[in-house]
Amino acid sequence: MRILVVLVCCGMILAPAHRVSADDESEALLKYKEPIDVSVDKALDYLSQQQAENGSFPGQYGQTTAMAALAGMAFLSKGYTPGLGPYGENIDLSIDFVLANEKIKDGKKTGYLLHSAQGKMYAHCISTLFLSEVSGMVDPERQEKIDDILPRALALILTAQDVAKETRFQGGWRYEPHSRDADLSLTGWAVMALRSSRLNGAAIPNDAIGKAVDFIMRCQPSGSRGEGGFSYQPGQGGKPAMTGVGILCLMLCGRHNDPILPRAGDYLIQQNVNRTWGGSHFFYGIYYCSQANFQLGGKYWDTWAVGMYENALQHQQPNGSWGDPYKSAMTVLALTVSYRQLPVYQR
Repeated sequence: MRILVVLVCCGMILAPAHRVSADDESEALLKYKEPIDVSVDKALDYLSQQQAENGSFPGQYGQTTAMAALAGMAFLSKGYTPGLGPYGENIDLSIDFVLANEKIKDGKKTGYLLHSAQGKMYAHCISTLFLSEVSGMVDPERQEKIDDILPRALALILTAQDVAKETRFQGGWRYEPHSRDADLSLTGWAVMALRSSRLNGAAIPNDAIGKAVDFIMRCQPSGSRGEGGFSYQPGQGGKPAMTGVGILCLMLCGRHNDPILPRAGDYLIQQNVNRTWGGSHFFYGIYYCSQANFQLGGKYWDTWAVGMYENALQHQQPNGSWGDPYKSAMTVLALTVSYRQLPVYQR
């Protein structure tokens, strides 16, 4: 399986100053354009100053390939490109850190993109997504390395999906490549990596997407426990963050007209995740809920975006961060969905 190098014409090569945001189409959101631009620029400056020479970061998850990948995608999400402009070197450092951390077992390259034991398949899937998103934008030497590693990284994801599991877990992913159960949280990152790579020319099997959709559908509880939301694992109650994952995954897998989607979108509006700021899994949640509501569009995005923008602007610290590099990168990725710079952000 070879990854075809395709430069996706999605606005990524435009200079940030010429960005056209989906929010330009909404009177309710247009007023946030300038303050959010300023906020994102401050956050990216913070991230650039925090990155170490080897591409890693301090703080939560800082020594994982996932953190380097999330920061790299944060720079890309504002329209910056590898090797060019004020953050070109930072993106290159993130790429190099991921590329340098493919696990070797018995003298063979495994495709497993992991620096520390923290995160495991989270780190791997996020790193695979990043390499796919940046493929076609880098210099020839880095492109050659991406072309070499990315097929193995994707093969590991597909192999992990096919590990023998109970019926309720089949089609999903979990913390380890050999895990025999699955959860929607990890599955979301795997689906994004596969979808991005498929857009970039990779031969992702249709049955892998179909099996993933089947697992996602089993994560929507019936009756009052769900009320439109998706659960972490089949048989559990609905949660806002998991609902964001479920909506996004179904959209990325082509289920744009599924009647479940508006019901899940209404659930997210009712949950009003933007009531507070911070807490357990909060930044993960706003990332996925932002993507989900943007995909749904209309009242869902307008309602979500106003609350998120107000909340983020209020809680950004003077140094441009929202606490540490991980929280800041996730917030930037949530705020920049409407910029539509990353291929995976396209509606």
